[in-house]
Amino acid sequence: MKIAIGSDHGGYSLKQALIPFLQGRDIEVADAGTHSADSVDYPDFGEAVALLVAHGEVDAGIVICGTGIGISISANKVPGIRAALVTSPQMAELAKQHNNANILALGGRILSSETAEACVAAWLDAAFEGDRHQRRLDKITALEKKICP
Repeated sequence: MKIAIGSDHGGYSLKQALIPFLQGRDIEVADAGTHSADSVDYPDFGEAVALLVAHGEVDAGIVICGTGIGISISANKVPGIRAALVTSPQMAELAKQHNNANILALGGRILSSETAEACVAAWLDAAFEGDRHQRRLDKITALEKKICP
């Protein structure tokens, strides 16, 4: 499995903590930046990870900013992306089971590294349940294809 991970400055230290955690699970990591704690703009990194996922260059992605809100909004602008902002392992598990989230969004200033690791593990270990949930995802895909006036 290969996962892209990206953050702004607010998520940089959590990103750095999660990389060895992922590697310890035998996951190849594509680091989409940022590469320091210097101030940068979260949309750039949300987009970078989302494009890697959408183009099939990686299996999934993780995005991190201070709260996880801005970077998740940015990632979700890319068609085919279902970035889920989570704050607990239960939310992470349900994001995969019900929404087939292909990007996990985390808040670097909100979560401890231990909680973030538990969220990532729950998301990775969960499986999409399909059935009624697929019907709902199909509706989301249809929304992505509509042209706004």
